[in-house]
Amino acid sequence: MTRIVLSLVTMVSMVSCAGLLQAQESFRDLVGNVTVQPVAKSAAVQVPFITWGGDVATFHANGNLRTQSGSIYQELGLKLNLTAGDDFVGQVRDYMSGKSPMLRGTFRMIGQASEVLGSSPDTKPIIILQLSWSAGDHIVAREQLKSLNDLKGKKIACQQGGPHVGLLYDSLSAANLTNKDVQIVWTKDLTGPDGAAELFRKDPSIDACCVITPDLLGLTGGFDTVGSGAEGTVRGAHVINSTQSMSRSIADVYAVRSDWYQANRDWVEKFVAGYLKATEQVVEMRNGFESSQRMQSNYRQLLAKSQDIFGEEVLPTLEVDAHGLLLDCTFVGSVGQLAFFKDSGNLSGFDAKLKESLDLATSWGYAESRKGFEPNNFDYKKIARLAGLEYREPKKMERFADAAESSDMFFGGNLDENTIVSFTIKFAPNQNEFSSDRYGGEFDRAIKAASTFGNARVVIRGHSDPTKTLIDLVKAGIRKGIIKQSGTAGNYKYFYNGKPLNLENLGQIMQLIEAGAFAGGNPDPGVTMQAAMNLSKARADKVKDAVAAYAQSLGVNIDLSQITPVGAGIAEPIIAKPKSLDEAKENMRVEFRIVKVDAETIAPTDFDF
Repeated sequence: MTRIVLSLVTMVSMVSCAGLLQAQESFRDLVGNVTVQPVAKSAAVQVPFITWGGDVATFHANGNLRTQSGSIYQELGLKLNLTAGDDFVGQVRDYMSGKSPMLRGTFRMIGQASEVLGSSPDTKPIIILQLSWSAGDHIVAREQLKSLNDLKGKKIACQQGGPHVGLLYDSLSAANLTNKDVQIVWTKDLTGPDGAAELFRKDPSIDACCVITPDLLGLTGGFDTVGSGAEGTVRGAHVINSTQSMSRSIADVYAVRSDWYQANRDWVEKFVAGYLKATEQVVEMRNGFESSQRMQSNYRQLLAKSQDIFGEEVLPTLEVDAHGLLLDCTFVGSVGQLAFFKDSGNLSGFDAKLKESLDLATSWGYAESRKGFEPNNFDYKKIARLAGLEYREPKKMERFADAAESSDMFFGGNLDENTIVSFTIKFAPNQNEFSSDRYGGEFDRAIKAASTFGNARVVIRGHSDPTKTLIDLVKAGIRKGIIKQSGTAGNYKYFYNGKPLNLENLGQIMQLIEAGAFAGGNPDPGVTMQAAMNLSKARADKVKDAVAAYAQSLGVNIDLSQITPVGAGIAEPIIAKPKSLDEAKENMRVEFRIVKVDAETIAPTDFDF
């Protein structure tokens, strides 16, 4: 339903009355002077939380903000005081000064603060837990923007330093863009009067904005709808990217100080075990309500507790808002910890996310130097025993193997409407082999996109040049007496049964061929057109095989069921009637398209609940 993280920059002075940040600031400047101190000794450990569905499992494990008798954490011998951590700068100050040994944020938020956090060996973060992936964050754009490729040169509103910075970074990267290719207008808050959605609504020069689900609904009227301008929506506003498709972009995590981790490893292991146990129980309650539409008393009590903690202004209703908060949260559970921290072939795992986070921090001005952080080194069989859970390892699954698939998803308007981002490789006439030596860069993009866009298909779409089909159509038509040619070389005009025939109108040409107007001709353009279709599909198949082999050579995971090769034949040329071989080569290409699909058609994996 929503992700509400209050401003990371609430104490920044360079804010206009409209709530816009006038300049990018380093995280060190945001935090200001803070002295590193040992963690204060206390009967109860101060643990921050943020307003997100993943934190509801923390409430469940603790029983409330203070550890309750009979709760999961109490039975593990822990005592916690949960404190609001939506002010991430405040969290970092408490962490550095020893008020709390823990940080709660997204992986990218911790990355943005990495230079400050790594300034002392004692405070270097250890990432101990991945809570979830987000499915509730989105980029909304105006009517003229159709995909992420169209963001170049555009003005985008985004909250400074919040969770959407990572989403924007990933979205630009998927389109082979950087922050220098767009104009980012930083807003003070994630939502509300000083948020990106309100700026998009008021300022028509803003081309796109990064928003949470409630703001998406307010701007567009629905996830798959276009704003009409009525009932507060913005005319033409629509979603061009979402963590519902880019499901491996925003990772929610807990981190602890290095010195405290070493001195209190048993406590940390129990904290993680308790959270994972609570996760299984919360997911069972959530799924039970989804399947039966009857809310059991234990689930109602949990949602009411969350409403009380987050506030009724954030969660006005239990059935819609509080439950929706959990629906937007993809818990990774115990199996997901292994996938994230231990699987070196996971391009959405710890190592890959760390590199991307430090790339973002340094290239976008949050940090001057790369100071990384470390993964935990838990024995997850021990964690499972502590949690009372069955130890399971991730399975390599074909997540899309049983997904509904129809041809109209990949052809015509539906494909264009559902394309999130695309890129193309060119090839020579009659080329049927695609070497990673030549196309490694494009293969890297495809593999990375398949991992980050976990709930989308990667469509490899082969295209053929129409020249041979057009030549055969003219020859067959003249011989059959149904096509007349007039004019001179280079300036011919054609007539079909006495009516002008435009050879650049491939839609009409293909309709005539498919209707059998030239059947039996010598040559037969129908045979030629089908051969072009077969060739385009064969090329798409070859590219898929080459991508799979390349991924294997790198030792990275890829779900081949997510990749769909299709042939477009001659239907969509760049140049409809080429006048030279160079122009014909423009049509000889293979597209990679990241295409959103209905999330309900995707089978659950062992990486998520």
